[in-house]
Amino acid sequence: MSQHFRAATLVACFFCSGGAALLAAEAAAPALPALPATALHDEILRLDSEMFKAFNAHDSRALMAFFASDLEFYHDKGGLQTYAEVDAGFQRMFAQGNGIQRELVAGTFEVYPVPGFGAMETGSHRFCHVENGQNECGTFQFLQIWKQDGASWKVTRVMSYGH
Repeated sequence: MSQHFRAATLVACFFCSGGAALLAAEAAAPALPALPATALHDEILRLDSEMFKAFNAHDSRALMAFFASDLEFYHDKGGLQTYAEVDAGFQRMFAQGNGIQRELVAGTFEVYPVPGFGAMETGSHRFCHVENGQNECGTFQFLQIWKQDGASWKVTRVMSYGH
């Protein structure tokens, strides 16, 4: 058997076994009611709006209710944070009394289904707060992974970047 044929056979076996594993994983995924793309988009947009209504009200308890207890929050400047660390960070931020507010940047919001799990939300958002008597604003990108459990949705992963 030539080396070229042997390599091609190994590559084919690799992809075949990977394909079988992927099919097995899809078969094992729990069945969730699939929302049509527009309904999923609208549901995640509604949840995003409610979550940041709590943020803008500086209500850390209501805000944290949107996050799963196993939350992983990845920040390009602050590193990886757990649910407890994110909660403490929001409480410290709100205690500063600088009027921080979040606004979703129009035209950047996108939602993608994650079959058997939930949805991915991406976009840009603008945060403004008062610092040294002046309004300071910055626009940053984010990705949030929403997990669906029946009618309930929770954010399990956040990636915040471009700071």
